[in-house]
Amino acid sequence: MESAIDVAPVRSAHRFDEAALGRYLEAHVAGFRGPLRVRQFEGGQSNPTYLLEDAQRRYVLRRKPPGHLLPSAHQVDREYRVLTALAATDVPVPRTYCLCEDDTVIGTAFYVMAFVEGRIFREPLLPRELPPAEVRALFAATADVLARLHRVQPAAVGLADYGRPGNYFERQIGRWSKIYRASETQTIEPMERLMEWLPRTIPAADETTIVHGDYRLGNMIVHPSEPRIVAVLDWELSTLGHPLADLAYTCVPWNLPAERLSGYMGLELASRGYPSEAELVADYCRHSGRADIPDWPFYVAFAMFRLAAISQGIAGRVRDGTAAGADAAERGARAPLLARRAWEILQPVTA
Repeated sequence: MESAIDVAPVRSAHRFDEAALGRYLEAHVAGFRGPLRVRQFEGGQSNPTYLLEDAQRRYVLRRKPPGHLLPSAHQVDREYRVLTALAATDVPVPRTYCLCEDDTVIGTAFYVMAFVEGRIFREPLLPRELPPAEVRALFAATADVLARLHRVQPAAVGLADYGRPGNYFERQIGRWSKIYRASETQTIEPMERLMEWLPRTIPAADETTIVHGDYRLGNMIVHPSEPRIVAVLDWELSTLGHPLADLAYTCVPWNLPAERLSGYMGLELASRGYPSEAELVADYCRHSGRADIPDWPFYVAFAMFRLAAISQGIAGRVRDGTAAGADAAERGARAPLLARRAWEILQPVTA
């Protein structure tokens, strides 16, 4: 278990003019009064994330990283937009204070939101000291909050143009196939089969909602003492898409072996309060008003295919010498394992 205040001094590569930031906050955040103290959260490799403290309150700053960036990457303005829009709904998100797109203030665009007190569980397996009833309640809350997000009408909160409506899986399969090909380091036969099978078996039922894109316990703040989600974080991959892509991604741990892939397969978890995958899906269906989910293996296989493509992208960066992170080689090596599991999930419907 880790708290939401897992911070350290600002890393040298991510330092900026703190006095300039203080002056900006005094002008743009009501009630802000210096002096300003800045520390950096552990993690946040994609968008560096900082804890700010003034004389009275704590805030969180998310910024684009310094250096040359791809135009479509690190869009903190999109994170700010979706968080601000969802503040008027029953989806728990931090309050936003300001978005600064002026690079002269701290070197890159950034936004500031409220610091939310609570717990963050970064690993798929929850701490053993949590009572089974609390574990079960926490997973139930995970399904409830996801259903709340998918009930939000994008146009009603000003997000009608937040992404392209319809054909989500067709576009996503094409995108991740291209990413896989661009970083290919070896032939992975299950990936070849997936790239051929998935596009021609997309379920006919199409839906468009706001999707988070990385919805899992590690991206949530849990109440300090209750099994209640008080904030959903890290909306960098959010867009308009198919809600079942979010649900299937949330269910990935149930479809991965504990060994090497940090999943739940092979572990006895019911006595510790974990629901089965079917129970979690049933919770979501109850909250979202669905009777059932036809073609469920497709959605889970897509989630695994996407993860395999992401892992292959990391493997490509390792090959090219541009990978960041001490565990990059290990994460890249997961691509064949993830692809194999995705194809195994589909065996009942491809045989």
